[in-house]
Amino acid sequence: MRKHVIAYVHTHWDREWYREFEIFRMRLLRVFDNVLDMLSKNKIPSFYFDGQVSALEDYLEMRPEKRELVENLIKHKKLFIGPFYCLVDEFLTDKTCFSKNLEIGIKTAQKYGCEDFIGYLPDTFGHSQNVVEILRDFGIDKCIVWRGCGDFPAEFKWCGMDTVNLVRGYFHDVFSMNGTPEQKAFALKKDLDLISEKSPQYILLPIGADHLGTENDLAEQIESMNAILKDDYYFTLSSPFDYFKRVEGTFNKFHWDNELRDNSRTFTLQGCYSSRLDLKRENVECTYLLDLASRFVKEERENKYNSLLEYAYKMLLQNQAHDSICGCSTDDTHRENLIRYKKIKQIANGIIDELKFKNNFNEKRVLNLSDRYFSGIVEFESTENLTGYDKISSRKGFDPYLLADTQRIPITEDYTNIYTYLAEVEDIEPNEMDVIMPSLTESDLKLSDTSIENSNISLKIHDSKIFINGIEMTLVDFADLGDSYNNAPDKNDSGKEFRVLRSKAILKTSARVGLKIDFEGDWDVISLTVTLDKKSRHLKFRFDWENSKKNHILNVGFIMERPIREVYSEDMNTLIKRNFDPDYNIRENLPTERGIEARTNTAPMQRGLLIDEEGNNLGIVTKGLTQYEVFKNRLYIPILRSTGQISNPNNPARTTPAGPPLEVSDLQMIGKCKAEFYVFFGNENAFEDTIRQVYNYVIV
Repeated sequence: MRKHVIAYVHTHWDREWYREFEIFRMRLLRVFDNVLDMLSKNKIPSFYFDGQVSALEDYLEMRPEKRELVENLIKHKKLFIGPFYCLVDEFLTDKTCFSKNLEIGIKTAQKYGCEDFIGYLPDTFGHSQNVVEILRDFGIDKCIVWRGCGDFPAEFKWCGMDTVNLVRGYFHDVFSMNGTPEQKAFALKKDLDLISEKSPQYILLPIGADHLGTENDLAEQIESMNAILKDDYYFTLSSPFDYFKRVEGTFNKFHWDNELRDNSRTFTLQGCYSSRLDLKRENVECTYLLDLASRFVKEERENKYNSLLEYAYKMLLQNQAHDSICGCSTDDTHRENLIRYKKIKQIANGIIDELKFKNNFNEKRVLNLSDRYFSGIVEFESTENLTGYDKISSRKGFDPYLLADTQRIPITEDYTNIYTYLAEVEDIEPNEMDVIMPSLTESDLKLSDTSIENSNISLKIHDSKIFINGIEMTLVDFADLGDSYNNAPDKNDSGKEFRVLRSKAILKTSARVGLKIDFEGDWDVISLTVTLDKKSRHLKFRFDWENSKKNHILNVGFIMERPIREVYSEDMNTLIKRNFDPDYNIRENLPTERGIEARTNTAPMQRGLLIDEEGNNLGIVTKGLTQYEVFKNRLYIPILRSTGQISNPNNPARTTPAGPPLEVSDLQMIGKCKAEFYVFFGNENAFEDTIRQVYNYVIV
């Protein structure tokens, strides 16, 4: 039976990747100039602009005279934009940012007149099950995906939403290739035959590829395909919206109510979650600070900051595009990312400082921005030499209150000591503020040169090994033969474990104690500072070291009592359960056939994870460590992954390229490195308590 092919013209637009933003924008001007010309002359019926608006805004910033034409084409449903501001990675983006992405994207698209939206996500590296509910919150009832679907039909219900699986992906550039019409038809038919197996009657065919322009004779080429393939396929140039109307009612035959991370048919490139961990750390910090500033603005009802917050969120979302936050771009691209992160922090901290100055409290206070009561030890800064509080450090600088005062300027004499103090707060109600007080309760802290503990949790060093409530924590280094996209272990490598070289008590106050531990391996000394607050249920870990080795992955490991079969990890600000085969060993399953990506026991996380099953109990909250791995009874969290190419053509974990084989020296992460996380024991409530301690208050 001859099938009807609904083809739509598009280009997948990475703002930056193997070339930097401004270079790609120059290409964008040429590509989109031609698209607008073709639409105006009816050479193509419509153009789908990749489900995002950032590229259009980048274009109109250089071509403002084209705005009227763009709006007219959108009005007549010849140009489709949105709903996203930028195509962000779904697993490295929290719910607040993903929602903000849709909020800004839809508002911008509507400004140009667009009202038709699809959750268009064909190239993100797998799909979070939680995005469906967020799409619904914005009135979107249909979705297009690709990576992570496995052996799925073309139409299915994903968490209840009508969803199209692009069986052969969005990348169809056959019409731009050299060759006769017959050669192009033969190449195209191979893909169509495979899609046809998964499509009952209609086939959705994207025509385009990464940063690819549209051929001026595309309509004529489509007619030649109709003539050559007339016995099998009939082509119509249209839009994805037309396709959804034609296949209405076919989605109920297959349901899937989980995340989409199956890499048996398409690469999901999960090594990205540990590439360039400096970017992940900055991303988490900026996400937290912008959220904090936004909630503080809302609490203070200061709407004058909204445009500034949106400007900062746009920069954050630009950095969260999958080729940026995933760490698989050029060094210059990622250096620009780091500059954006610096600007975001300047804005967020500036807003918070201005609102603090406006309040002008005589006493320091804590604003609880969580939805639960808050108790614990907090840090605050002051230029005053206070008594009754534990002083833990000092630095030189200007008082933030002075810097926020527009009626004064700082002078040399204002450059002074700024002290960091510890204080205790108890049972602050949600969205309420309370005065910071000196220690309110007796300390339960104990400290020696080999141990740190309170009444809830302990760390002890014995025989050069570290034990946290009896669970051994290790530091293990493995070879990595991969690239920015995929970790690739050496099948003969069993890892090299660092040993504890020395430890020493470095901080002892009534509110907090600290222990410094040095590890010695075969290439560097790594320092770990562990701190513990009184009454706290979590330990804070901060690693600092100088990396001098290439092509390796450094893991913190936790050796559990039993094999790990379930892990709850945060995804879009909720804990989801993932099941693992603890006996699976990637080293024994490296692919040999072309086009295969090795299955892994790794998974992404946002702010942390929880192992909560009989015989196993452990929780981790992180600041920018976004990947974990399960092997037997061990949980591994990479604190460094060091490789040197965007896409290594000889990667043993992936037998075909995922990008260009460009050398990127910064990816080796040579130089100063750091990593930070928190360890606790307990259930989901304990996880939420730790998140609240780490992320949800502001000192005013």
